[in-house]
Amino acid sequence: MKKSIIGLLFTFVVGVFAPTTQAAWYEVTGMATVVSSEEAARIHALEDAIYKAVSFSGADIGSIANLRPLLEDGRKEYQFTNHEVRYILVEKQKIYDDVMVVKARIDIYPSATGCHVDQYKKTFLVGNIDLASPQQAVMGQIYSLGDDFAQILNRQLDQESTSFVSVGTTDFEISKRYPERLKMIAEDTGAQYIIGATINDLTATIEQNFLADDIINRQFAMEVTVFDGKTGSEVYTRNYREVARWPFPKTSQVDTRSARFWASTYGEMMLRVSRNIMLDLESEVSCKITLPEIVAKWGNVITMNLGRLHGVREGDKLQLWHTGSFIDQRGLPRNKVTETDITLTVTRVYEGEAELSVDQPELANSIQIGDVMHKLIP
Repeated sequence: MKKSIIGLLFTFVVGVFAPTTQAAWYEVTGMATVVSSEEAARIHALEDAIYKAVSFSGADIGSIANLRPLLEDGRKEYQFTNHEVRYILVEKQKIYDDVMVVKARIDIYPSATGCHVDQYKKTFLVGNIDLASPQQAVMGQIYSLGDDFAQILNRQLDQESTSFVSVGTTDFEISKRYPERLKMIAEDTGAQYIIGATINDLTATIEQNFLADDIINRQFAMEVTVFDGKTGSEVYTRNYREVARWPFPKTSQVDTRSARFWASTYGEMMLRVSRNIMLDLESEVSCKITLPEIVAKWGNVITMNLGRLHGVREGDKLQLWHTGSFIDQRGLPRNKVTETDITLTVTRVYEGEAELSVDQPELANSIQIGDVMHKLIP
């Protein structure tokens, strides 16, 4: 029992409170050696617990410094506003062999914009991009603009992003109305996140000239939503609006796959929107934790669903987390992930997956397909 407490039990229960916010309770045990006083050790242990929770959640670890002065009051409960850490409940504190152990429950709303942890690249699936009003695509007959722009965004993530790998595009409908479908699509494609989008405005204004060609300015407005492939819930939604010169005759049929279109003023504008989407994803999603999942097991040899494309290297060390689910008292499904003492080492790396060996062979039988891992930083 003592070993399980000192071993830094770390459990979190994820609940879907709102479609645009993925909040989580983290049950964490932090430790600090008693040096000057028990009060100081308590603060340090609580800081240790907060650090573990914030780091694992993917929130901004740099924000922890703002909480330090507020922890000096030896209260049992702390509540914060305008911070990713919303609530702290100290459930238990005790000293073991001059080590202060604090067990706390921490409520976190991750919204970090910077990441200080060297993580594996996250996988994205780009969904079909629909036209909200197909009649707006009559000029130029650009009815396939959404599908072609999805391919551009796919290449943008795959070739220029530093934190993501695209697993391709899909023709399945991507909608927040069907979270279970999103989870199945993500599982089938190996995507951690899914991008869905709708083009809302392609209207044009025409400035007529008697002695020169008409000047056509055309709108481009799109709503982009990112979904978590594990839960099917929204991560965030953002709107983009631009306007650019439409250099093609009103009655011409424009090939939106051609180099001529993407080299035009309107195509260049859309390429800029694609880049902005990628940069926003880097800002909003890059520091959320990457959790490789176990997809196969043969004795002491484990296979996970990330490989060379995601930055996996031979010799990497990972820590195992058991996964599970339950129904709470309100009838809501919740996920549960519990830290273990099991560590694994990458022994062979393939393009999209890798093999690992269990560092504690006697514990290998407890590993199940679907368990996740967290990369240990040396």
